[in-house]
Amino acid sequence: MQEIPFCLRVGQIPYSMSGSNTTNFTNPSTFILVGIQGLEAAHVWISIPFCTMYSIAVLGNFTILFIVKTVPSLHAPMYYFLRMLAVTDLVVSMSVMPKMLAIYWFNSREIAFTACLTQMHFVHCFSLMESGIFVAMALDRYVAICHPLRHSTILTSPVVAKIGLAVMLHSGLLALPFPLLVRQWPYCRTNIIPQPYCVHIAVVNLACTDTRASSYYGLFVVFCVMGLDVFFIAVSYTQILRAIFSLPTKDARLKTFGTCSSHLCAILVFYIPNLFFTLMTRFGQNVPLNFHILIANMYLLMPPMLNPIIYGVRTKQIRGRLIRLFTHKGT
Repeated sequence: MQEIPFCLRVGQIPYSMSGSNTTNFTNPSTFILVGIQGLEAAHVWISIPFCTMYSIAVLGNFTILFIVKTVPSLHAPMYYFLRMLAVTDLVVSMSVMPKMLAIYWFNSREIAFTACLTQMHFVHCFSLMESGIFVAMALDRYVAICHPLRHSTILTSPVVAKIGLAVMLHSGLLALPFPLLVRQWPYCRTNIIPQPYCVHIAVVNLACTDTRASSYYGLFVVFCVMGLDVFFIAVSYTQILRAIFSLPTKDARLKTFGTCSSHLCAILVFYIPNLFFTLMTRFGQNVPLNFHILIANMYLLMPPMLNPIIYGVRTKQIRGRLIRLFTHKGT
């Protein structure tokens, strides 16, 4: 079928579509996900860095889970939260990357409507969960540094389990309206999603009705819920820094601050791309489509890939266990 030029602004991004995908419909059975338009011949080569990042993320996070489980000295609240973070990173990457690689390798672009909603829920739910885990880690660092003698009595195993359960329920409930709202809208003109996985704002912008409820709820989650998480983290670290600067010697200050460095790096790796992607999706009228798709690919892969590297390099016990594993295998 001959291609008919058609420009639709999806998430503030102009997109050219074929006539076969611009017919009117109300309840689409499938959506079409997109790789990098105009570079289809190079998709296999483009997929290599993403496949490498995915492999590092899966191997790294499984390694973190194994080490934390097998090293008794890591059976502490901070590392229980680290295990939750590793599981979250695995779920996020595994819910997105297999389909993304199928697009690049086999041009398998179709995704069922229900599968799209499921993927959307997993992406948003576990992204919110990751944000909540960072808040829990900030609480652990605050208690460990500001109230070190009471750390073991405040953050007991039952308390840590309750915090973990609260984070899971909180994230699941907040993410639930995303697919429920998307499911009720009528869709028209196109079923093409101009990125390689389903997220709320990209699907909502395909609807042919007033979707302000979805847009407002999405903004509420980003700026109020995750913003509140950032606020709690900032308050925790304000108190932590006050406690650190009150220490008598420079060596003590540096040593104490070093216990927070992994957490701070992981926070920056998570929140900065998240904020950048959100603002670009909603307000980037002049952002080139290919750049948007590239950022969409990187946005969910960076934290799962970098978190195990950050904690593996910066945490003495994990680093030591890794060295012993590889040294033992080499002898």
